Order: sequence, then C-alpha cells, then structure tokens
Amino acid sequence: MQKSQHTRDYQRMIEMLRTARKEAGLKQSDVARKLKTYASFVSKVESCERRIDVIEMAALCRVYGLDLLELLGNLGLISSPD
Repeated sequence: MQKSQHTRDYQRMIEMLRTARKEAGLKQSDVARKLKTYASFVSKVESCERRIDVIEMAALCRVYGLDLLELLGNLGLISSPD
C-alpha cells in the first residue's frame, strides 16, 4: 500500500484545505500563528511534503471554519449519517 500522502484522496483533501485557507483570507503565516507553529509547517502540509494526522487536520478545519466530518464526506471517505 502506498503512503497516504501520495494518494489522490489525500491530495484532494489538501487541495480542499488550501482552498479553504485562501477563501478565509488567511496566509500561511496567519494559520501558523493561530496554530502556534511555523509557516513552514503549513507550507509543507500544502505541498504534501509533510503528512498530517487527524488531530492536525481537525485543527486546520477549525481555523478555516470547516466541519471535519463534512470535509471527509465531500471526499467520499465517510458516508453521512442518515
């Protein structure tokens, strides 16, 4: 099995996060400041150089005003509850 950051689903997820950041009017440095980390972290995530875990993904969603479960549903990675 290939590493997840090299899959199409992972790359689509990162693209959705990048788009959400831009739509929120945030620069990578703004996100880094909110997460108390470095801008290089955000850059590496967005370039798929660094893989994020679910906790980091939830934090990014919170900063961007995204619903984590909705994001995963839009990617087709989970089904929405009925």
